[in-house]
Amino acid sequence: MPNGTSPYWLEYAKASRLPFEVEHKAQWAIKKLNLDPVASKALRLAQLNELDEFCHDSYENATIYKEKTKKWHDYNIANQNFQVGHKVLLFNSCLKLFPGKLKSRWPGPFIVTKLFPYGAFEIEQGNSLVFKVNGQHLKHYYGGGIEKNLNIRLVDSQS
Repeated sequence: MPNGTSPYWLEYAKASRLPFEVEHKAQWAIKKLNLDPVASKALRLAQLNELDEFCHDSYENATIYKEKTKKWHDYNIANQNFQVGHKVLLFNSCLKLFPGKLKSRWPGPFIVTKLFPYGAFEIEQGNSLVFKVNGQHLKHYYGGGIEKNLNIRLVDSQS
């Protein structure tokens, strides 16, 4: 500081005291570095080289990890084979942002009407709604609707 005081003294109005061990090690380090500048320079260069090697190794490990993760992900993607006329369900991503308690994230069924290259499909529902979607947002629809089963149970329970 220009006025000869430390920031600690300006804050607390008293001199700072280091523990004896820290003070002793600090004096030893200053003494050792001041006695042999060539050795300290060589030590610092060795530490910098070691740090560069560590960074390089961590970069390689991160690259290997990313490759393994991509391979695992690609292996676990379900291969969907849809044909024209198949009934499918479409993933509704809006329900991720605005969840409904009992709403299904898979509305449908839709019918596949056209196949595009690279996994895109055209689907329609009731000859009015036509969508072009990625195949990863579709899954096969098996069986009848839930509403039919509920109506049957309601009729059975009333009789």
